[in-house]
Amino acid sequence: MEIQDSSNNENILNDLPVVLLLGPPVIFKTYESQFSEKFRFLKPWESLMPLHQFFSTQAGFVQAVFCSGSHSITSDILQSLPELHFIMTSSAGLDHIDLHECRRRGVKVSNAGTIFSEDVADLAVGLLVDVLRKITAANRFVKAGLWHQNGDYPLGHKLGGRRVGIVGMGSIGLDVAKRLNALGCIISYTSRNKKPHVTFPFCTDIHELAANCEVLVICCALTDQTRHMIDRSVMLALGKDGIIVNIARGATINEKDLVECLLKGEIAGAGLDVFENEPDVPEELFRLDSVVMTPHHAVMTAESMRDLYELVVGNLDAFFSNKPLMFQVV
Repeated sequence: MEIQDSSNNENILNDLPVVLLLGPPVIFKTYESQFSEKFRFLKPWESLMPLHQFFSTQAGFVQAVFCSGSHSITSDILQSLPELHFIMTSSAGLDHIDLHECRRRGVKVSNAGTIFSEDVADLAVGLLVDVLRKITAANRFVKAGLWHQNGDYPLGHKLGGRRVGIVGMGSIGLDVAKRLNALGCIISYTSRNKKPHVTFPFCTDIHELAANCEVLVICCALTDQTRHMIDRSVMLALGKDGIIVNIARGATINEKDLVECLLKGEIAGAGLDVFENEPDVPEELFRLDSVVMTPHHAVMTAESMRDLYELVVGNLDAFFSNKPLMFQVV
C-alpha cells in the first residue's frame, strides 16, 4: 500500500489561490469537491472566532470573495479586507453589495449575469398559470379526497388574452415577455428607460402600467427607488381581477399592503417566489388558494447550477490570472 505524504497534500493546498467564502452559496455545497480542487476557501462559519476577528486574522490573504445573495458585503466588511480586489456573487441581484464603496476602493464585482434568466422566466410563467388555473389548489383538492365529497372544482381563468405588465425589462423581463407573448398575452412594460430594441408598448409610470393591465410580473432589481414600489396604490390601480407575480426581490412589494389587498379581495391573487423577510412568510397567505408560493427557488435547476459553477470557476481563474471577467458590473 502506498502511503501518501500528508505534508505534500498540505503544500498543494497552500499553493492554491485563497478565496473567502461568505454565505455559503448553494452552488458551493453542490460542487464543493470540484471547487476545492482549484481554490483554498476560507470558511468563517467553521471558526470559533467572531466574524470581525476572523477577518482581521485573514485580511492579508484575502484578495477575492465568493458570496451568496443572502450575505451582505457592507462598507465595514470591505474596510476590514484591505487587500480585497474582487467579489464574485452567485446571484444576479446586487442589492446585498455596497457597490458605491466597491467603486471607491477599486474592488471589481461580477454577478451571475444572464445565466438564470430562462429558468426564472419559466417559473414566472408557471406561477401565473398556476394562479389562473388553480393547479396547486386543485392538486390539494384531489389529494384530500374532496372530489367525491364536493363534486366539480371551481372554474379557473384563461391565460391567452391577458394584459400583462412587465416591471423591469432586463434579460429576465424580456424572456418572460417573449414566453407570455407566445402564449397569447398582450404585453406592455415599464423600466428605468425605454428599451430601443423592445417593440412592446412602454409605460413611463408604474401606476399607468397597472391601470392598463390585469397582471404585473415583477422582474426589476431592488434599489432605493424600487423598494416598496408595488404598494397599495399600485394594487388598487391593478384592480380586483389583478394578479401579481414576483420573481425579483421580496422588498419591491410592500408585503403588508399585499396581504391586506389579498384578504380584502382588492386584487385576485399572487404568485410569489420571493418575500420581504425570508424565510419568514406572512401566515395570512397560507390559507389563500389564490396565492401560490415557492421558496426563492426560481434559479434552482440542475442546469443553471452547472452553468453557474463554470462561470464562478472561470471568473476566479480569470481574476487570479489578471484576465477579463465575465458579467463584471463594477
